[in-house]
Amino acid sequence: MEEREGEVRWDGLCSRDAASRAAALDNIGQTVLRRSETIAPLAAVPLNRAADGLLVPAARDGLSEVLARLLMLSKRCPFPDVREKSEAILSRVQELGIRIPRPLGHGPSRFIPEKETIQVGNEDAMMHALFADSFTTLGRLDNVTLVMVFHPQYLESFLKTQHYLLQMDGPLPLHYRHYIGIMAAARHQCSYLVNLHVNDFLHVGGDPKWLNGLENAPQKLQNLGELNKMLAHRPWLITKEHIEQLLKTEENSWSLAELIHAVVLLTHYHSLASFTFGCGISPEIDCEGGHTFRPPSVSNYCICDITNGYHGVDEIHTSPTGSIPSTESVCEVEALMEKMKQLQECRDEEEASQEEMATRFEREKRESMFVCSSEDEESAPTRDVSRHFEDTSYGYKDFSRHGMHVPTFRVQDYSWEDHGYSLVNRLYPDVGQLLDEKFHIAYNLTYNTMAMHKDVDTSMLRRAIWNYIHCMFGIRYDDYDYGEINQLLDRSFKVYIKTVVCTPEKTTKRMYDSFWRQFEHSEKVHVNLLLVEARMQAELLYALRAITRYMT
Repeated sequence: MEEREGEVRWDGLCSRDAASRAAALDNIGQTVLRRSETIAPLAAVPLNRAADGLLVPAARDGLSEVLARLLMLSKRCPFPDVREKSEAILSRVQELGIRIPRPLGHGPSRFIPEKETIQVGNEDAMMHALFADSFTTLGRLDNVTLVMVFHPQYLESFLKTQHYLLQMDGPLPLHYRHYIGIMAAARHQCSYLVNLHVNDFLHVGGDPKWLNGLENAPQKLQNLGELNKMLAHRPWLITKEHIEQLLKTEENSWSLAELIHAVVLLTHYHSLASFTFGCGISPEIDCEGGHTFRPPSVSNYCICDITNGYHGVDEIHTSPTGSIPSTESVCEVEALMEKMKQLQECRDEEEASQEEMATRFEREKRESMFVCSSEDEESAPTRDVSRHFEDTSYGYKDFSRHGMHVPTFRVQDYSWEDHGYSLVNRLYPDVGQLLDEKFHIAYNLTYNTMAMHKDVDTSMLRRAIWNYIHCMFGIRYDDYDYGEINQLLDRSFKVYIKTVVCTPEKTTKRMYDSFWRQFEHSEKVHVNLLLVEARMQAELLYALRAITRYMT
């Protein structure tokens, strides 16, 4: 929310100093109660009150947004003093006869039961430090963070990178950065991320008119639309000519450093949209769809819950990992471990020839085109989000459809380690290092467990997931045997991977539940981290290769 004179000021709550937070909370409390008292006299009129005893809505004077923010703070702030005081302010408003909001849904994810996620206030010291960092930096502890914290080492790297991209010194002004985040998230109809960055865009002084549609933004940002759509849906089509167009459009031209910053932001938010849909991230409590001012109905949820995708506690809380292990799903884990063992033995005995490896890659690439989501209906983007990008009909298409042949991208010719990293670091210092660390953590992360089994080497499985994603993007590793992918990834898992990576907006809870049914939710979140980073690296490789070709 943009803060003007007379409005509620939230900045002080982000301080690590308890006295500063206390002063900010006192100011917020006084401002909110003053506003509430101007509305409260309406409640004094004797009326037949509803069962909840509160009839007066808080919509006047922007009070409802303020109360929603306080609700979020009372549930999601890592500082106990802020949680308690926010709750006390809400109680006082309620005593004045004004209806206060309540959360919709059950926790940060629609796919993971709330009781299996980390509860704010019950986190350990390391997680608390991460939560405090996130809150003091962003002014909120968002649902993405609350799901990513299953893997604190990765989360720390992710938050550091995102903070650098959005808030530290860099080629692009702050409002451009958030607007590019909106453009990127909108390509996948990710209203969750769009809403967050609309608020941030306004907070750093962005022009509200730009939010009416991309055509209202500066021409320079409009010119980025073509690169945005290709990176999101068909990055293999990006050529040095696309780069040249952006760098040579006279007064609206991009510098190389600005373009690198923009490309990293676009790929960051395309892949974060994949994580958001892949983990079923719920709307933030203070955003649309995250709270309601309606009283609870008799059955404990009402029509507004249903329209937001919540169908009652029972459905949300039934989960494959929460149920009694079926013989079939236990066998599934055992069978996967047996395959890994056999593949390792075969690998030790003989190695396939280069020709055979190339053939297996082409076969896997072809087969990946026939993997499509079972819920493959066309979904038109809502006007609300689609106004932030052009060409709404443009979406993912397999690269070899309709007789098109896209040359294989050989990692040996252009890799992140040998080429992309140094280009990014040269033009946007430190970002190459941050991205490299994040890629490595996601790729190498392991607790040596698989479902109920301990002391398991999962490197073969992690590599199969990473290389399958790159294979879908036409990227080949000469030293990898793509025959392993079919052995290790079953069809339901491939459907999930392809949907989350290529058309994340079509991901469903059924898809999430149907793969690796006996694995922990933390392991499924780990899969999503691999998908996010492999996708981001694939997009970056195509964009950076085109920039390198332009420069040489």
